[in-house]
Amino acid sequence: MDAPLNVPVDDPNADTEWNDILRKHGVIPEKPPSPTPLIQEALTEARKQAHENRLEDKDLDELNALEDEEDEAFLEKYRNQRMAELSTIATASVFNQVYPLQKPDYAKDVTEASNKAFVLVHLTSSLGTNIQSRLLTELWRQMARKFGDVKFCEIRADMCIEGYPERNTPTILVYRDGDIKKQVVTLRELGGEQTTIKDLQDLLVDVGAFKATDHRVVNSTRGNGDEPYRSIRTGKLNAAGAEDDDEDWD
Repeated sequence: MDAPLNVPVDDPNADTEWNDILRKHGVIPEKPPSPTPLIQEALTEARKQAHENRLEDKDLDELNALEDEEDEAFLEKYRNQRMAELSTIATASVFNQVYPLQKPDYAKDVTEASNKAFVLVHLTSSLGTNIQSRLLTELWRQMARKFGDVKFCEIRADMCIEGYPERNTPTILVYRDGDIKKQVVTLRELGGEQTTIKDLQDLLVDVGAFKATDHRVVNSTRGNGDEPYRSIRTGKLNAAGAEDDDEDWD
C-alpha cells in the first residue's frame, strides 16, 4: 500500500493549482462551498420582500396619495385589506371609555371580560400627590378613546387589594383569557413621569393586544394624531407633549 503523500501545505483553502492536485489525491479536504451565493440570495430575497410589503404600514390616505406611483390593482389589494381591518376594529370597538371598578364585580368586569377582549386595569394611588398615577389616569382616558376594542379599567389599589403598598402605585395589570399576562409596577420601566401614549401602545403590542402594523399605532407619536398632552403639574397644554419642568408642584 502506498504511503500517503507528505507535502507542505501553506493554505489549504487557497485556490491554487497545487491545492487542486492535493485535493484530487485526498491529501487535503475539499474546499467548503463559499457562503457568498447564499448571502447574496438572502439579500435578494430580503429586498424582494421589502418591495412587496412596501405598502404594509400605509393607511388609506397614504395609499390614495400613491395612485400615480403604484399599480392600481396592487393599491386596491391594500385598500381592501385596510378597509377590512377598519371594519373589524369598528365592530370590536365597544368600550371607548375608562370603566371604574368595584371589588365585588372585579371577577365579572375583568377576569371574565378578558375572555372576549384584552382588559387593562390601572391600580391607582390613593394620594393626589402621586404624579405617575395622575398621569396614567389621563393617558388611560386617551387610550380608551383611541383603542375601543381594549377595555380600560381603574380602581384604587388599596380598595382592590387590602394593604397594597402605595409605593407600588400606579400598577398596570393586563388580562387576557382569564389570566394576568403582564404586570407593570409603577411607570419606571415605561418612562416614569415622561411616559407617553406611545409607551403604552408599545406595551400593548408587546402583549399581543394588537399588531405593530395596526394603523392606529404606525407613525403615531405624542402630539401627532393624539390629543395634546395636558401637564399633570400645571394643567396647561404643551404642544410638545412634555411636562413643563420649570413649574412647581402646587
